[in-house]
Amino acid sequence: MKRIRRLLYPQGPNSAWTSLLAVLILMATVTVSLVAWPSEVPQGSSTITQPQTDQAQTSDQFLKKWLDQDVVYIITDEEEAAFKALTTDEERYHFIEQFWSRRDPSPDTAENEFRDEHYRRIAYSNERFRTGSGKPGWQTDRGHMYVVYGPPDQIESHPLGSANVPPYEVWRYRHLQGIGDDLWIWFIDRMRTGDYHVAPFNPGKWLDSVIPPG
Repeated sequence: MKRIRRLLYPQGPNSAWTSLLAVLILMATVTVSLVAWPSEVPQGSSTITQPQTDQAQTSDQFLKKWLDQDVVYIITDEEEAAFKALTTDEERYHFIEQFWSRRDPSPDTAENEFRDEHYRRIAYSNERFRTGSGKPGWQTDRGHMYVVYGPPDQIESHPLGSANVPPYEVWRYRHLQGIGDDLWIWFIDRMRTGDYHVAPFNPGKWLDSVIPPG
């Protein structure tokens, strides 16, 4: 240690200046560190608060999408009014949990078959019924019917139509709980854009008027 000290701080006439120089270097180092310290604090605080802001925005987007898209066809008027009356996100998330629990056919299991099937129908509708103009499949009439009532028992599809008849589909449901038996739903693409609408009239008479007998 003595040899190292002599190499770093050799004794001589200028030893006093050397000691002073060492003190000045130490003071300068401490000063630079203190100056740099405040500039690092805001940077750290912004890193912490930014994810909190993003999380709040994501939560708002999720809750709005859940109400306006995910369950828009199946939520009752009373449930929607109750959801909109809630004031905190904690209450809203609890409401969503209870919403699915009330519809769970097997509440004793970890899976919620109703919820899983509902989102499967939405995904299928978006994949199969999206229009050429970019309308999401779940917003179309076919998507609406599929999300609420599920896949039909039979589909008769005429995607090309003819010179006198626009493209159309006929869906048959043998039975729908609370509605009836042997139901036929006609979807017609009047504008030939891929956006099929439920026929607001008797399709049999309409086809008789545009398709020649035989």
